[in-house]
Amino acid sequence: MSTSYVPYLPGQQYLMPCSLEEWLPQGHLAYFISDTVDSLNLSAFHARYAGGGSRNQPFHPAMMVKVLIYGYATGVFSSRKIAKKLHEDVAFRVLCADNFPAHRTIREFRALHLNEFTELFVQVVRLAREMGLVKLGTIAVDGTKIKANASRNKAMSYGRMQSTEIELKAQITALVKKAASTDEAEKNEPDLDIPAEIERRQARLAAIEAAKVRLEERQRQSDTQRGRTADDERKPKDKDGKPKGGKPYQRDFGVPASKAQDSFTDPESRIMKRAGGGFDYSYNAQTAVDETAHIIVAAEVVNTSSDVQQLPMVLGAVKANTGAPAAQALADAGYRSEAVMAELAITQPNTELVIALGREGKVLAKPRDAQRYPHTVAMAAKFETEQGKTDYRKRKWIAEPPNGWIKSVLGFRQFSMRGLHKAQAEFKLVCMALNLRRMGAMQAC
Repeated sequence: MSTSYVPYLPGQQYLMPCSLEEWLPQGHLAYFISDTVDSLNLSAFHARYAGGGSRNQPFHPAMMVKVLIYGYATGVFSSRKIAKKLHEDVAFRVLCADNFPAHRTIREFRALHLNEFTELFVQVVRLAREMGLVKLGTIAVDGTKIKANASRNKAMSYGRMQSTEIELKAQITALVKKAASTDEAEKNEPDLDIPAEIERRQARLAAIEAAKVRLEERQRQSDTQRGRTADDERKPKDKDGKPKGGKPYQRDFGVPASKAQDSFTDPESRIMKRAGGGFDYSYNAQTAVDETAHIIVAAEVVNTSSDVQQLPMVLGAVKANTGAPAAQALADAGYRSEAVMAELAITQPNTELVIALGREGKVLAKPRDAQRYPHTVAMAAKFETEQGKTDYRKRKWIAEPPNGWIKSVLGFRQFSMRGLHKAQAEFKLVCMALNLRRMGAMQAC
């Protein structure tokens, strides 16, 4: 007797048109993202297409926003992969509703609406607060390095720039002389497109000179912050310009170290140390996470590796995004700064700061000069109390999981776009997608 199977008829056509929505279970993330986007104010997206003619109809902004957010929420960041998913993935097809924009269209829409996506992140944060998922009782701030869209092979150190600049100028001079020589002198030479060779070397020389200018300007800013002046003759001086003790500076004002590097693909990125060892061109992504449901209430990106000066910016973004300051802010020792705590005492008087003064498990010399370091001394006293220790213990499980979800769950480990402004907008898109994922999961509970 033959085995009886459930009918399998791959060639069978549907007698009546089916609805793709029947193929997705109730409570699917795609439905939540679709409904949420429909409730948001997309007038800024529509404004770009106001007055457009019918001969070149754009895709509906709501559809494009839904597709991009769902792509980022499910770890699909490439415009090519999103365009492919529109044909192959049921959830994407439900969201696009038989619209199939090409990858160029998706890429250009994302690039054109960077400011609009930034504002959309704020709308989602405020929606989460209305849902009771953000209460601003306690937030935790943390930073994480995310690789820039920059090639390590298309970068050069300042010392190499100086030597290559000399070589290129000599080559250009030789080629110009060669171009001026007679045809008779060149008839036995190998074929060479001299004008093209000169143009290629001049373009590279211009790129190197521009990179040198960026490095030198960056060094001047760094030297100025350290209290140096252009006429200090490499000698340390105090605020009044008088000589003070200490070793002389190794380089003149504004002259970078020979090993200082600049990237030709993304000049605004910086070399930063990555977890596990090694260095990459990266950006420093800062997040502020609310304790209630791990919603990211502020997402900022800077191109400095240090966290120490970023706390005022992040707490200011929390207040701007939610309309209210946090009652308490937790931060690790990377944010420790007497000047920053003094500034926040004025600008954020209603926010209690709990900032570690050193790494866990390490003995740190306690500050004793209360007149010179009043805020640091007060913070040390706070950590002597059980309440201070209990409050700080919450930092890890509030701040660190979202950064882990961004990198390990969503798989976002490198920016797709180049430049600080674009990286800032893309990171907000990533955090908005993660927030909607969290909000959808919390609503289903």
